[in-house]
Amino acid sequence: MFIKLTRSGSRTYAQLVESFRDELGKPRQRTVATLGRVDEQDGQVDALLNGLLRAKGRPVGATEGPQVRFESALSLGDVWALDALWHELGFDGLAAVFRRARFTTAVEAAIRVMVFNRLCDPESKLGVLR
Repeated sequence: MFIKLTRSGSRTYAQLVESFRDELGKPRQRTVATLGRVDEQDGQVDALLNGLLRAKGRPVGATEGPQVRFESALSLGDVWALDALWHELGFDGLAAVFRRARFTTAVEAAIRVMVFNRLCDPESKLGVLR
């Protein structure tokens, strides 16, 4: 069984559909139930979703997706290129050097952040924290 969205004019309906094979072995589908209009606020589909969430023991407001912020490719491309160059030049080997010197902080990571900051968005060392 699966959910199938069907359109009728400007309206969209959710249907519960079952797949099966007929007597000749051909795959067929039959609508088991029409769950309601998807485009309605607080309609039958929303009531069904809330009931299913309660049955699973999840909070009703859990249907909202995660908050995602997209960055433009230009704002991340320079960091990606610098990271690849950092590894190609072998600067990531500094981490082992600082570990042998018994540093407890990630000195190589801090140096990398400061170098990338100077090349991408020149600021002071204090500006890196901002």
